[in-house]
Amino acid sequence: MKLFYKPGACPLASHIILHETAATFEIEEVDTDAGLTKSGRNYKEINPKGYVPALELSTGEVLTEGPSILQYIADQHPQSGLVPANGTVAKARMQEYLNYTGAELHKAFSPLFSGSSTDEEKQKAIINVGTKFDYLNELFSDGRTYLLGDQFSVADAYMFVVSNWSNFVGIELSKWSNVAAFVERVANRRSSQAAMKAEGLLG
Repeated sequence: MKLFYKPGACPLASHIILHETAATFEIEEVDTDAGLTKSGRNYKEINPKGYVPALELSTGEVLTEGPSILQYIADQHPQSGLVPANGTVAKARMQEYLNYTGAELHKAFSPLFSGSSTDEEKQKAIINVGTKFDYLNELFSDGRTYLLGDQFSVADAYMFVVSNWSNFVGIELSKWSNVAAFVERVANRRSSQAAMKAEGLLG
């Protein structure tokens, strides 16, 4: 398998899960502005959508969209316990948190990474991100370690990556102490450290 990524972007979640499962894989950086991979391939020939992540399988098939890739990787390694059993409330909750991260939190950050956003739009985005963190901070107020309780899941990897973007856009995550503690816990996992180091995010 080969994961196509941009350092620190949402593919980092899939990268973490690849390490969690001890999968055999390669990574290749993508310049989405230029539309080229590090090796010079036309990225749109790999993923016509033009954005990351994309996971190229040994069969030549390519999967796109982070939540789909995360669940595929975990399903290939059921012993990892990274996804709950089908038909359970826990599985539905995991998908609920994956959807919330993608449709709400990830989307809320988007104006802060857009060069075309005005200062007013960015200020509105910061407020919007804050409302998402308000919800998450309350969620973690019951003392849970991860989104589903004590068991780390693919939803935690995605939530961690997006929440951690606060460090790059001037949002003080310490205002939401429970979220900050969650981010620190996931950041300290061996898989997260390995993935971030490979992407050049750690020394």
